[in-house]
Amino acid sequence: MFRKFFRRDRESDAVHDLYACLVEQARKTEFYENHSVPDSLDGRFDMITLHMFLVLHRLKAEKERTEAFSQKLFDLMFYDMDLSLREMGVGDVGVGKRVKAMLQGFYGRLAAYEGALEQGDTALEDALKRNLYGTIEADEAAVQYMRNYLIQQIEYLKDQDISDIVSGKIKFRS
Repeated sequence: MFRKFFRRDRESDAVHDLYACLVEQARKTEFYENHSVPDSLDGRFDMITLHMFLVLHRLKAEKERTEAFSQKLFDLMFYDMDLSLREMGVGDVGVGKRVKAMLQGFYGRLAAYEGALEQGDTALEDALKRNLYGTIEADEAAVQYMRNYLIQQIEYLKDQDISDIVSGKIKFRS
């Protein structure tokens, strides 16, 4: 699917495999059907962003080994976003503007989640309400579920060997 974007080498294949895994996790229907995540373009972007945050947060713990890999993962995500917009029929001029807005949203969400982790549960819930649930009024149970999900995934990913992750093998907690 995205392999033509990269040279064919082991690291590029691993980036692709990792991205495909996090997108698959972000698209799980339970988020949209059971936990009030909007099943929309924005909601799906936010779920992919949330899972990218989880992976990048883990990779950042060993930045010296993972910086180039993280950059390739980021590049693939925005290549995918660009491609998806084009497939939806957005014109060349519109794609650039939308991708720029997505980039700003992405960086804002990463900063919000990172800062909220340091500040505690209430801050994390507020960040989720503003970002993941920004287009709807989410019920408290959904927000709390997603807060717990985020924290549990961070803890679960800490236990995974970084060598496995940069080889494209990652597991999210069920």
